[in-house]
Amino acid sequence: MAAGYAEILRTRYAGRLLAGTLVGRLPNATAAIAIVLFIRAEGGTYSLAGALAAVYGVANAVGQPLLGRLVDLYGQPRIQLPSAIVSAVGMGAFAFTGPDSLGLAYGAVGLAGLFTPPLEGGLRALWPSVLGKEEQVHRAYAMDAVAQEIMFTVGPLLVTACVALWSEQAALLVVNVIGVLGALSVVMSQPSRAWRSAPREAHWLGALRSPGLIALLGAFLFIGMALGSITVAGVSYADEHGGDAVYGWMMAALGLGALVGGSVYGARQWAGVPEKRLTVLVALLALCYWPLTLTPGAVAMTGLAAVAGIFLAPALACAFIIVDRHAPRGTVTEAFSWLVTTFTVGASLGTAAAGPVVEWGGTVWGFAVPGGAGVAALLVLLATARVLVLPADPAVVAGSSENDRNGAVEPGFRAGHQA
Repeated sequence: MAAGYAEILRTRYAGRLLAGTLVGRLPNATAAIAIVLFIRAEGGTYSLAGALAAVYGVANAVGQPLLGRLVDLYGQPRIQLPSAIVSAVGMGAFAFTGPDSLGLAYGAVGLAGLFTPPLEGGLRALWPSVLGKEEQVHRAYAMDAVAQEIMFTVGPLLVTACVALWSEQAALLVVNVIGVLGALSVVMSQPSRAWRSAPREAHWLGALRSPGLIALLGAFLFIGMALGSITVAGVSYADEHGGDAVYGWMMAALGLGALVGGSVYGARQWAGVPEKRLTVLVALLALCYWPLTLTPGAVAMTGLAAVAGIFLAPALACAFIIVDRHAPRGTVTEAFSWLVTTFTVGASLGTAAAGPVVEWGGTVWGFAVPGGAGVAALLVLLATARVLVLPADPAVVAGSSENDRNGAVEPGFRAGHQA
């Protein structure tokens, strides 16, 4: 497993692109906690902090596919770096104005969220041109999903370290400066500068004119809901079983499970079409959410949280392949950005839904929300199976079981200018 990932990282530019993308996404990964800590330090209420974090999240969800489409049209350097700078300027303005002027605060946070660069989709668009081999591209998708878990663990630790060493304002500024440097590292690389999207058919729907992509997004809306609802139900459980420390261990276990699952998944090649494999993975993901409703003691519950996370990263890695297969030509960055947006919106909906459920029925019913959302995701995949698995082109099938039905010149994944 380690040898497979090491082989990818030894490839020229691979390590730089992965590291630059992760560093460039730190502002997005830490925005919620950085905003809450800053507003609290400035004497604002938790309601205000939550509202500002929500504005950032909504603006980010709107901006990702729009910026992704611009990347497909004009290339990565022209869009990624300017948007990273504008986003950092917005968060910097928020750090200096604070909550004294609510209009400026909301506007600055909204600007920062709207212009968050679509580095995640951009990286997946670059993997085929950097790696060249289909099995390496698929393994890179799994490595990408694993790296996300590391980033969302390290990011909050970086923010709290900045707060301890300097201040909440400094944390906002430092993280966003680091983010710009990460984006700069990516766009100055040769693969990013050379990348061009395939010629695209002009259509106002862009990537969303693909029925298969719509079906996938529908499923991942519910998977996002499951993940968002666990965070709320976990707080309720921790309040009854030991407080913040228990909650921290549960969330860490959830991330650890995803990290282990993604690492194991990416260590081998998988036969068959990824659409059918995703259905199995989502079924297992939903199944592993339901034992959380048992709410045993803290140690056992931490173990169940780890089990609940095992199939998340594999499902994401498999989804990345499917996005590539179903994205219309010339829309690959936009398509990946839609997946990010849908997952983010789903997580927000899950957080909003789990709160009233916990207040009404308690912790057990709170953990029933992710289980139900997982089942809903599975039902979407089953109901849209014919749309997801379309008849393949025999001329392309000859090279691979995971053929590309959207006109790629290589079987299984796109040519160097696409993902």
